[in-house]
Amino acid sequence: MDAIAQPLLEVAGLHVRYGELVALRDVSLTVAEGEVVCIIGPNGAGKSTLLAAVAGGVTPDKGTIRFQGHNLVNLPAERIARLGLSLVPEGRHIFGTLTVEENLLIGASRRGDRRAIGQDLDRVFGYFGPLRQRRAYPAARLSGGEQQMLAIGRALMTRAPMILVDEPSLGLAPKIIDQIYKILLDLRVREKRILKHADRIYVLRAGQIRLKGTAEQLADGHAIKEADFGFHEQQAAAG
Repeated sequence: MDAIAQPLLEVAGLHVRYGELVALRDVSLTVAEGEVVCIIGPNGAGKSTLLAAVAGGVTPDKGTIRFQGHNLVNLPAERIARLGLSLVPEGRHIFGTLTVEENLLIGASRRGDRRAIGQDLDRVFGYFGPLRQRRAYPAARLSGGEQQMLAIGRALMTRAPMILVDEPSLGLAPKIIDQIYKILLDLRVREKRILKHADRIYVLRAGQIRLKGTAEQLADGHAIKEADFGFHEQQAAAG
């Protein structure tokens, strides 16, 4: 595992299976406070399973998951959320019949600081101008990019110490992708697509970590392509 002082999240030796299918095997990673960590890999690599396991949606066969010192394995998802970990799942999972503002306020439903909730609502509308303009619209009427903004905004309303975002750019236009990444980076007071902004990167393929390193170490992209798509393995098989 990477040498990081006082990790916010520690995953070690994680195994997850669905029946006979092994989805994750011996996955380990760490995330420090204030750090942006990207997990990349092809479809079916296990990225969503990994995030679901951390957030309590999937029970690991073995391994440990610790968040702020708490053991998350076998804890219900609601309890994990109360500990301060918020998941923006793939597909967004917004409430289409509720208004944009009502969806955002659901994110703050566990909070009791009503004045600060109003301030955070204004802050989210400041990040995502289209949401302010459509605050009284049913969420189902939003575009795909706006729905992703809403899902992230709802997570921000929780004031969780850690936010997990599954496929933040899926199906979105490049301009919207850049906007969403910039906002995610602004959350930790730093303005700088994955290689450009992440502090560290893990490449996941076939349920295993194939490569890890800092964004600077992996900046040329060649190692990521090899780990992500297995170019050397394919060439060896072809030869």
